[in-house]
Amino acid sequence: MYGYGPICWRRLSAALLFLSGVLLTAGPAAAISLNPLTAIKGAIEAALEDRSADDIGTDLKIKTAIVAEVLNKMTGDVIAIGADVYEQDVMLTGAVDDEATKVLAGELVRAIDDVKQVYNEILVIKPLDKDKGAVENFVDDTVIETKINALLLDAGGVNVTNFRYRSINGHVFLFGRALSAQEKSKAGAIVRDIENVKSVKNLAKVRAKK
Repeated sequence: MYGYGPICWRRLSAALLFLSGVLLTAGPAAAISLNPLTAIKGAIEAALEDRSADDIGTDLKIKTAIVAEVLNKMTGDVIAIGADVYEQDVMLTGAVDDEATKVLAGELVRAIDDVKQVYNEILVIKPLDKDKGAVENFVDDTVIETKINALLLDAGGVNVTNFRYRSINGHVFLFGRALSAQEKSKAGAIVRDIENVKSVKNLAKVRAKK
């Protein structure tokens, strides 16, 4: 599918090596929901992007700090929290039981070196709503994210390697970079048409390729 040159392979190897350290040293952080396959996919895509190795490395360091320093400090009110980093901007997603926990997560991430902006999209789900939703409104977010990946890969005019996406109970958050306003709009429209998607928030930046 892709033509990997020697520079790309070096960047990919470095990203996977660094990522393996993140997964092994993260510790028992109950606050984070880490899917190793998603994490590895993100590292592979990062190595293929139109970005410098230094920029990608800085993002990986921020991700490590979030896992090792921030999520370990969260309280037991966390259901699940995920963090995506792109060009030193951070998108927080997941679910917590109260607003104070959501605010704390954002404040801790903002204090990390090199973080430029934090998009705190964590959903506050009350315990009663959580239990009710588990029975009546169950949405398989893994299925939605898999469909997003497949459809964006197949779509002409959408560079999927520059996008990050998370589905939280059917609420999808797009993040990363679009090369044009048209590409950003097209990606959002594709996701909205996926079955069981309740809403789409498109936070992708628009910046043309250099």
